[in-house]
Amino acid sequence: MTDAAAAPFPVGLIGGGSIARVIARRVVDRHPEIRLVGAVDIDPAQSRARGFAAQVPLVETLPALLALGPKLVAECAGHAGLLQSGPGVLRAGIDLVVASVGALADASLEKVLREAARDGGARIRIPSGAIGALDAISSARVGGLNRVTYTGRKPVLAWRGTRAEASFDLDGIREATMIFEGSAREAALAFPQNANVCAAVALAGVGFDATTVQLFADPQARGNEHQVEAEGSFGILRYHVIGNPLEENPKTSSLAAYSLLRCLLAPTDAISVGG
Repeated sequence: MTDAAAAPFPVGLIGGGSIARVIARRVVDRHPEIRLVGAVDIDPAQSRARGFAAQVPLVETLPALLALGPKLVAECAGHAGLLQSGPGVLRAGIDLVVASVGALADASLEKVLREAARDGGARIRIPSGAIGALDAISSARVGGLNRVTYTGRKPVLAWRGTRAEASFDLDGIREATMIFEGSAREAALAFPQNANVCAAVALAGVGFDATTVQLFADPQARGNEHQVEAEGSFGILRYHVIGNPLEENPKTSSLAAYSLLRCLLAPTDAISVGG
């Protein structure tokens, strides 16, 4: 084996928030097979103060990150971060892993990203995130899907700082309360920090407008609960997961961070399972 073959695979991050911090710590502590060349962040000093791994460079612009030579970049900076940096990564010919999947509910942004990927000869990769079952839904779509529904339940705390505060007395909720019902597109645009899962389900299956979504604030929720039901010529699929939230951000399941990290590790695996 040559030294080049054994060299760690270089990856970069967009964002310095809670998910990025988890990924950075895991890479530094446990995954020498990849090298985190850096992360682009609008406020490096604040991210560092909040515990971003000291071994990973933080830069303020996308050109500075690209100059560090990543071969794969993961976005974990929210919708604004994806809009600002995602197209540039793709035009540079670098594959982009997108955590803020809900941003693709904006048809104009989806078009920009698709065109940038085409121009750069790169790919947009959607991780399974906090849910899983996306491979099964994608396979079922090939045979024909008739219906896909997504139901999300999160503790009341997870809905603070969202549109739900304007319509509900969150402090007064004592039982499971539906705070949204509609399409995946409407959910993703209305709750950008809470609806990335339903967006991923929509992209895997029947699309943003045909996927039915219900979102609940539930004081009895054991974690961030996600349930998907799909019907088609393949049969019936029911999938249910209860995810522990990230300690630093109750809106996000820890599995979402691990899913993103798995995508970064994939190029180093001789055998790939699930996509």
